[in-house]
Parts: sequence; C-alpha cells; structure tokens
Amino acid sequence: MTIRPAPVAEPVQRLIDELGRLPGIGPKSAQRLTYFLLRVPDEQIQALAEAIQQIKERTTLCSICQNITESDPCNICSHSSRDRSIICIVEDPLDIMALERAKSYQGIYHVLHGLISPMDGVGPGQLKVRELLHRMDSGEVREIILATNPSLEGDATAMYIQRLISPLGIRVTRLARGLPNGSDLEYADEITLSRAVEARQDM
Repeated sequence: MTIRPAPVAEPVQRLIDELGRLPGIGPKSAQRLTYFLLRVPDEQIQALAEAIQQIKERTTLCSICQNITESDPCNICSHSSRDRSIICIVEDPLDIMALERAKSYQGIYHVLHGLISPMDGVGPGQLKVRELLHRMDSGEVREIILATNPSLEGDATAMYIQRLISPLGIRVTRLARGLPNGSDLEYADEITLSRAVEARQDM
C-alpha cells in the first residue's frame, strides 16, 4: 500500500488549522488567509506576530467597566465629561465601539463579556454581573440602559439584570426596537443606534 504524501507542508496546515479556530473564519477563508500571508514580506509577518503578542501582554480589563484597555481605568471611565449616573450595559467591547461611533451617548459602560445561554453552558456566574452590582453601591447611578443584542439570549440576560437592579430603585431602560431582531449591536449603523438610545424605553 502506497502512503500518499500530505497535500501541504505541516507549518502551512498548522496555520490553516489555527486560523480556522477564529470566529467567522471557515476552512476556505483560513486557506486563503494562509496563502496570502505566505506571499507578504517578512516585515509584515513580523508586525502581525508582534501585534498578536502585544494584545495579550499589554491589555487588561478596566477595573470599573470591564472594557479591554491598556490603562486602568480606561479612557471612557476616566474622562471627566462622561455622565457617571448612567451605565449602558453591553455584551462585549465591540458594542462600545459601535455606540461610540454613533456619538449619541455620553454616559459610561459596563461589559458583561457574554450573554446568558443555558444551551452553551453560560450562566450569570460566567458574566461580569457581580462587578456590575458592586458599582451600584456608590449611590451615584440613576439609570441602567440594557443594550444587549435583540436575540433570545440578549433578552434573557436583560430580564435577569432588570430583576436584580429594579429593587434598588434605579431606572432600568432598554434600547428601542429599531434594531433588527437577532442582529448584533456591533453591525448596526450609527443612525439606527442613535435613535435606539434616544428612544429607549423603561422595562
């Protein structure tokens, strides 16, 4: 029996496999990226490798809002012009980027780093909920805006947090439903997000 040689070199296949683990990257995309990287200059590869290494070495979570930052507290939490009486709760840091692009929100944020999803084994204990409740102790917060994605998991997470916060006498609102059902906040355009913030509704 003749043993057929591997169709690609082992380092090439390893990179394809590793890229394929990234969200949104399927096998074909992983192959295209790998062969693109094979053709670029060495200095570009080195810059990419350094950027990947530094993102782990030089970033941390903001001790206040749990956003990814290079300095603690982050630029938003430490900015004197932000309204600290309003906290907008989002699923992940990409949602903050989307809301900041809309330029319609001047409060501060809290990043949950996920949504409640029993099917995926994610419960409230895996989210940054305890850190959120700790922020309520200051007595400074007047309103919580729930900006979780309009999906089953997003709605379940919003309801859970609403039940925790409401007894504290803090106003709890939800982004207006100008956002398409099942879509991610990060993909919404600036006008839609601005209107969703401005027309937020009490829960």
